Amino acid sequence: MSAPEPSPFPLVGLQAVSNAQNEWVALAFELTPADDAIQASLSLLASADALAALAPLDCILPLPHPLLLEASHLESLPPHRVILRVPASACIELPVQKKCKALADMGYRIMVDGVAAAAATQAGARALLFNCAEALPPLLALVSLPGPHLASGVDTEQRQAECRAAGFSWFMGGHAQHPQPDASSNDGTSRKRLLALLGLLARDADSRELEILLKQDPALAYHLLKLVNSAAFALSSPIHSFGQAINVLGRRQLQRWLQLLLYARQQDDGSANALLPLAAVRAAQMELLCKLGGGDRDQQDMAFVAGVFSLLDVLLGMPMTDVVSALSLDLDVVMALLDRAGPLGRMLQLVERADPAALAEAGVSHEAYWQTQVQAHHWAIQVSRNL
Repeated sequence: MSAPEPSPFPLVGLQAVSNAQNEWVALAFELTPADDAIQASLSLLASADALAALAPLDCILPLPHPLLLEASHLESLPPHRVILRVPASACIELPVQKKCKALADMGYRIMVDGVAAAAATQAGARALLFNCAEALPPLLALVSLPGPHLASGVDTEQRQAECRAAGFSWFMGGHAQHPQPDASSNDGTSRKRLLALLGLLARDADSRELEILLKQDPALAYHLLKLVNSAAFALSSPIHSFGQAINVLGRRQLQRWLQLLLYARQQDDGSANALLPLAAVRAAQMELLCKLGGGDRDQQDMAFVAGVFSLLDVLLGMPMTDVVSALSLDLDVVMALLDRAGPLGRMLQLVERADPAALAEAGVSHEAYWQTQVQAHHWAIQVSRNL
């Protein structure tokens, strides 16, 4: 694929925002460059019909210069789906307060990024966004606004619990990838069964072998039957057996869904596994980028596997080297998982973090990358709702 021509289309990173039950509630847009955030946001939302694809999640858009927001811009920013993120430093200015208050009166939700004291109330703000990586905001800053308040920089489950106790109900950061160790992560029998199932999938085992192992894992079996009987498949009659489920899904789809179903186990407190939608995004975007680069069906399947397996070390609570050694994976997938090396490894790095230079080297335009993000997140949202 030839290198793309320079484009004014923005490069965006999407950060998932979850609630205390690990359910996605919004997506925060991080734009590069952020000089003209309004026009950049409009370009993003107009491309690939993003708002519809990302429904029902809210979109948190940066608004560094509220006075530049014109009436014509609002036609593309529906209040019920868009949250405007305004820097606390901007809220200090009286004209900005008036502009934000007018937007709030129109139904737009204003989220202040940082502590703005009384100025946040004057601006009609409903919520506070605060980087809680090192410190928590003053209690008064939270109680003076109705919320929900968003804590960013939440990189561990312990920090998430501390932020929740402080009054935050939305969270953004790497906490999903740094769960606290629990008894289930040390369950040798469960881990062995999961690895055995992964091994069967990797070597395209007979359906009967898969069925035998599924019967040994009630949670996984439950999720599989729940999936095939969901609205996603719209079957005329319910499926009651694993053999029927395998026949309905087909081998290729069965492998993909089972790979994701491994992440579907609920936590001890009943909340969803925060890794599920993240694994789904990685798998789907890897497949889309591979297809964009001209990869055939088998190569797209390998890209999907690399994406969905890239979080197995976190899921199983064991080194990735041990995970890979227990599976029969293609060498390209192994290189990607262990060292982020080879074509799939470089692609996985792009999925984990959008880098302008790396995108240019890969021949992927900003707009094409954004479209793969939208499609991948759309699929992840559907997966989370059906599992």
